[in-house]
Amino acid sequence: MAASAKLKGIFTPNLVPLDDAGEINEPELRRYTSWLIEHGVHGLYPNGSTGEFTRFTPEERRRIVAVMADEARGRVPILAGAAEANVRETIKACEYYHSLGVRAVAIVSPFYYKLSPQSVYAYFKEIGDHTPIDVTLYNIPMFASPIDVPTVERLSDECPRIVAIKDSSGDVPHMIRMIRAVRPRRPDFAFLTGWDPALMPMLLIGCDGATVATSGIVPEITRKLYDLTLAYEIDQARELQYKLVSLFDLMIYGADFPEGVRAALQLRGFRTGASRQPFSDDQRFKVETLGKSLACLLAEEGFAHEPIGGCPVGGAPVDPDQVARIVQGVLAELRGRGLA
Repeated sequence: MAASAKLKGIFTPNLVPLDDAGEINEPELRRYTSWLIEHGVHGLYPNGSTGEFTRFTPEERRRIVAVMADEARGRVPILAGAAEANVRETIKACEYYHSLGVRAVAIVSPFYYKLSPQSVYAYFKEIGDHTPIDVTLYNIPMFASPIDVPTVERLSDECPRIVAIKDSSGDVPHMIRMIRAVRPRRPDFAFLTGWDPALMPMLLIGCDGATVATSGIVPEITRKLYDLTLAYEIDQARELQYKLVSLFDLMIYGADFPEGVRAALQLRGFRTGASRQPFSDDQRFKVETLGKSLACLLAEEGFAHEPIGGCPVGGAPVDPDQVARIVQGVLAELRGRGLA
């Protein structure tokens, strides 16, 4: 078995700041890395979904991890996303991240092609047998072939280098089944949730930690929620979980992912730059409206200033989709009456 410490705590899947030319903004990435550590996260998770890993070249992905590892200087462990397009390139990424001294890598199931459980097993078995660094399985069935419980059980039995799973399905019973199947035989095997709205319940049923996007915006809250839950301060933890869900819903459902994360991070004082993904004028307007709603939500916690014009009474954030539906409904009614 791997001798390194078990993965646990809050790992931040960080967004990567870009400059005006759309290139990696290394000074801002360094500042963001240190800020996250200073604000209480237990670890860093570059090249995850929030980090838009598919929008960077393999060389850029390696540079991102190298910069963050240099800036972290061992203050917290790094779980580096190492998913490439095929097994050979993924193992090469594992070898490079091992040379940087990062704690472990996270690897998503093969994406694009829909694979059977047998193929998913074979893919990870090949990696597990040839990686020099510890591997975290990454189950995100909305984007890649799912990793079922028998596959996790089999890989944990056969591959000592496979030491954890990050599950972003948000499925609590699925997590329970995995923990029951694996933990008795592999107590060193870690279970991480990647679903922010279920952070508290996942910790209560036995998860060791989480990789959650909200920790990149409010690391103070996610760290406190983690500590309170483990201390069984249930009432206080529950209140923080409710707040986290409000932020998550705005960021994830208010615009194309991860534009809500980008807008929120700007409100915390970071120069994120614009996404490499082109957007229409309507989408830009939607993100601008979302930013005002996020500002109101973060202002309630003292993390941002209220937008010009203030916030709704009671601080409730505006749902841009709801506003659009109301406007369209009013216009339809006026047209029906011949008034528009």
